[in-house]
Amino acid sequence: MFTLLEKAVVAMALFRILSGSIEVFDAYLMIKMNDVEKALVINSSLAFIGPLILIITTTIGIVGISDKISFGKFFWIFLGVALIIYGVKK
Repeated sequence: MFTLLEKAVVAMALFRILSGSIEVFDAYLMIKMNDVEKALVINSSLAFIGPLILIITTTIGIVGISDKISFGKFFWIFLGVALIIYGVKK
């Protein structure tokens, strides 16, 4: 019959679709501009959007399971996300 989807899963998927759409659009812009300097600027904007989408989708997922995990696990999840972002920035 009908399968009910969790709101958190739908929101996470929509943000990932948005992120992918932005990346495809930026690739189109790079080809249309046909200039290395402009392509680098466009690519740099993606370096900001990627981690932002990661933080948003992770936050939505954590809120979705917040009643099922302990405070200690929250700490490790946020520490992991922070380390990923730190690793990407270096």
